[in-house]
Amino acid sequence: MTSRFDCSDPAARAAGLGDAAAAVRRGELVVLPTDTVYGVGADAFDPKAVASLLAAKGRGRHKPSPVLVDSAAALGELTDELPDAARALIDAFWPGGLTLVVRHRASLDWDLGETGGTVAVRMPDHPLTLELLAATGPLAVSSANLTDHPSPQDCDAAQAMLGGSVAVYLDGGRTPGAVSSSIVDLSGETPVLVRDGVLPVAELRALVPDLIVP
Repeated sequence: MTSRFDCSDPAARAAGLGDAAAAVRRGELVVLPTDTVYGVGADAFDPKAVASLLAAKGRGRHKPSPVLVDSAAALGELTDELPDAARALIDAFWPGGLTLVVRHRASLDWDLGETGGTVAVRMPDHPLTLELLAATGPLAVSSANLTDHPSPQDCDAAQAMLGGSVAVYLDGGRTPGAVSSSIVDLSGETPVLVRDGVLPVAELRALVPDLIVP
């Protein structure tokens, strides 16, 4: 059964966070707001839950889910080594609209899709979602839309697309912007801009001068 909570109300917000965390522990999906667009999330360490997320979106394993964390320290638990460029970008843009692709620890017991040993990680700048992440740990989160449909800026649009495939909807109001996060791949020898998103390329290059922009 699907539940939806108006998180502008303090009591509903607390109840919604509790129900969302419980749903994640049960391997179910939740919809949550971020500082870019709404996302649909699942326990990053529950392969069945991640498979359900991809199925709900109509997305194949060749497009693995990114992961949201509540801190730079949480990212440190997912990788054995962060390049200097990652540390500079994190200091400047986290929390915020920057997703970093890094090599993940080979020992991690997860299955996000066909990752090739990498993971895309972001710390969103949204207090509601950061509070949920603090309760659940890392979540596999992708935009809360059907594949090839616009990414939603409000809970109504997300629910219209994903419907009963999601256990809990956290309605945090309209998101600040419709542009998704910028994605920088730091898993190779040279940083590469994978997606031109909300952050200006010039600001990224100011910190990472050798950034390749295809």
